[in-house]
Amino acid sequence: MYCPAVTLTEKIMARAAGKKSVQPGDNVWVQVDVLMTHDVCGPGTIGVFKREFGKDAKVWDKNKVVIIPDHYIFTADSKSNRNVDILRDFVKEQGLKYFYDVIDDPNGHWVFDPVKGNLKKQYGSNYAGVCHTALAAKGHTRPGEVLLGTDSHTCMAGAFGQFATGIGNTDAGFVLGTGKLLLKVPETMRFWLEGQLQPGVMAKDIILHCIGDIGFDGATYRAMQFQGPGASSLSMDDRMTIANMAIEAGGKNGIFEPDEKTFAYVKDRTTANGTKSTYDPLFCDADQKFIYDKKFDLAKLEPTVACHPDPGNRKLARELKSVALDRAYIGSCTGGKTSDFLAFAQVIKGKKVKIDTFGVPATPDVVADLRAAKLDGQSVWDVMVAAGVQLTENPGCAACLGGPADTFGRMNKPLKCISATNRNFPGRMGHLESQVFLASPYTVAASALTGHITDPRDYVS
Repeated sequence: MYCPAVTLTEKIMARAAGKKSVQPGDNVWVQVDVLMTHDVCGPGTIGVFKREFGKDAKVWDKNKVVIIPDHYIFTADSKSNRNVDILRDFVKEQGLKYFYDVIDDPNGHWVFDPVKGNLKKQYGSNYAGVCHTALAAKGHTRPGEVLLGTDSHTCMAGAFGQFATGIGNTDAGFVLGTGKLLLKVPETMRFWLEGQLQPGVMAKDIILHCIGDIGFDGATYRAMQFQGPGASSLSMDDRMTIANMAIEAGGKNGIFEPDEKTFAYVKDRTTANGTKSTYDPLFCDADQKFIYDKKFDLAKLEPTVACHPDPGNRKLARELKSVALDRAYIGSCTGGKTSDFLAFAQVIKGKKVKIDTFGVPATPDVVADLRAAKLDGQSVWDVMVAAGVQLTENPGCAACLGGPADTFGRMNKPLKCISATNRNFPGRMGHLESQVFLASPYTVAASALTGHITDPRDYVS
């Protein structure tokens, strides 16, 4: 069906458009397999949908809309709490199947209890946590499909060999009504990964190195395709970390070719959650045309940091020992997975953090994993708490996107924070004059122990 010399993104978009092939720059109507929205953009998307299609209109497919409240959840801010209620009302009206509510009562109202505080659990049995991590965990990410979401980091799902990108409320409102969207086919940049990561170096270092190489706008409206034996060696968590941050270079999407690791992960998650298990994967041609094609030797990478004020401001951790820190933070879709916390805990076990350190698991499953997983007979959760980490049971985006003043971990005054999150533009995690340094969980952990940016290789065997 497909002509040779097309990239993986072009293949997926061509099939979704019902065409034999597409070329970069083509504008095509693509059929959407999954539309995701959350509490920040969901109310606006719903408003656009009702304005344009009518107050009694029905969504195009109630089984293809996924709604995940996750951003401004654990806050006493009444408008943020109201947004979750707007989503719940829409779900009931439309009969939507996939709504991961904060509370169990379908007729209730969400209210955060500040008396209970930020650390203790305040959510029901269906809550799923951070949308991008939850989409994968709940079985909504499938190879060969098109997934659109009202969040720029929707590109994280490209780890599963699908075309995934963020869209605005207006586009999402149109998709709600029609199930399709007009998209321009992006040019593709290939990042050929070879070799194996050395101890102390993580997937976060790969993507920070790549973004530093091309700049925070170096992939503007382009697909970032990660390929090669180094890419194949990465776990699905690692691939998600990398694909997630394609947007930090301006990318339209990030994408990995699916393989047996992908298929095993998807089978496990779709089986566990009863989500759609059928899909038709697409693979890379032997001959492809790229606007950019460069090899990266993973064995040569070192712990890397993206310095204030943008993700492309790359430096090596060992070059930044003079940067004193006020805070450390591990969490978010990029840095709040179980594997991220395991790496963090390996560094801090038996030690004490020197600066305020906040931990926010991405999903309830991560919370359960940290309580169950052991390091020398001690749970990972207890390892972190014993080290002085302020660890919350309430998964969510928390301070990654700033949020209201009472958001857990938010910087409400000018501070310097090293963080395992994905974005560090001014004001991203709170105060406009604060500074965020992006790094891997290893580097964040080592820096939390010393109080300054620290190369973690002295702490990792």
